Amino acid sequence: MDTYDALTDNLNHRDAAVRLDTLHHLKEQIDGGSREVPRRDVVTNNHIHTKYSFSPYSPAKAAWMGYQSGLGTVGIMDHDTVAGAREFIKAGEVLAIPTTVGFEMRTDWTDTSIGDRRINNPDQLGSAYIAAHGIPHQMIDAADAYLSGIRAARDRRNRVMTDNINAVTAPHGIAIDYVQDVLPLSYAAQGGTVTERHLLFALSLKIIGMTGKGQELVGFLEQRLDISLSERQRRYLLDTDSGLYGYDVLNILKSAFVNQIYVDTSPDETPPVREAVALIKSLGAVPAYCYLGDVGASPTGDKAAQAFEDAYLDELFPLLADMGFDAVAFMPSRNTPEQLDRVMALCRKHALMQVSGEDINQPRQPFVCEALRRPEYRHLIDTTWALIGHERMAAEKIEDGMFYRKKPQRDLDAIIYRYMNIGRNGLP
Repeated sequence: MDTYDALTDNLNHRDAAVRLDTLHHLKEQIDGGSREVPRRDVVTNNHIHTKYSFSPYSPAKAAWMGYQSGLGTVGIMDHDTVAGAREFIKAGEVLAIPTTVGFEMRTDWTDTSIGDRRINNPDQLGSAYIAAHGIPHQMIDAADAYLSGIRAARDRRNRVMTDNINAVTAPHGIAIDYVQDVLPLSYAAQGGTVTERHLLFALSLKIIGMTGKGQELVGFLEQRLDISLSERQRRYLLDTDSGLYGYDVLNILKSAFVNQIYVDTSPDETPPVREAVALIKSLGAVPAYCYLGDVGASPTGDKAAQAFEDAYLDELFPLLADMGFDAVAFMPSRNTPEQLDRVMALCRKHALMQVSGEDINQPRQPFVCEALRRPEYRHLIDTTWALIGHERMAAEKIEDGMFYRKKPQRDLDAIIYRYMNIGRNGLP
């Protein structure tokens, strides 16, 4: 039980109490000197998904992986759920690493001036992902009450997409069952979300089970499902010893197959964006637009080359400010320096806080974004500490959060500086 591999495997136990007990045990070993103390870095990450949406990691293991990677802070960011938030907060307390809490959701933009365009959702026009950052801890239950209806609507759509998958794959001898094959891969019974990735991961496992790994699976994807593979994807699939094989098949299906089975979201699953922004503000959290940017070569291999919001950013940013967004979130590892320079300039022009974090949802992704070490992006570390300061203040009194009842002529730099110091030093 005390071997390192057994302990870290137990961080993904189905029982949260076991996960946290294991984490305590690991930390006691570190504090007692029997395990090495991880190097603490200045780099932060506040966009880590867990098994409560889709990820290889429970909240406890996600915090542990960030801690072991040397992160200075860690943040949970699951789709349509905050069910893992309290475990994540406790894990941060055990490891003495500061945490931030958030959730991500799809929203409907069809009633806006850009509602007929592809925004940041690869699969649906007039739909965009937004995030709630820095949820005050006393508002976690209120957030979950709102998100529970979204999860129920998503579940109904998932079942239709499961049927769509089977319509394509059944002639080739493969079918998945939503209850038997998909739900066990999720934490839905514990308040988690079932995503398109769960459906495709179930399909990946079925394909591997039928064809085995290697050339036969490559042939199935290319000849039966009509998927063109890149050289990198082909190399991954021919590595039959890889422990990440199922995730590699999933990434291919996510980028090249999902369009065959995708069903547009209903109003119950994607609320109007202005409603969602108002809800996030009522929770005392920070609403952030999630910038994607035109995709060339996807760093994770799960997105096809596609154009998103870059063609109309000058129209988008005034709209964000008008709708009440307080921040724009982006990921330096995903975009070019030219894209990032433009987004950061527009954030400054429209007084929108810049938030970053690496979108962790699969095992090939590093928890540390090396770009944050560069001078032009170091301010993103400061804004993460500002979110931590915001959570601490708003957890005591929601009105003391960063943007509560914001003034039209706010000094954004002064606000960030104040809450950054609270986050780093506990000083108001």
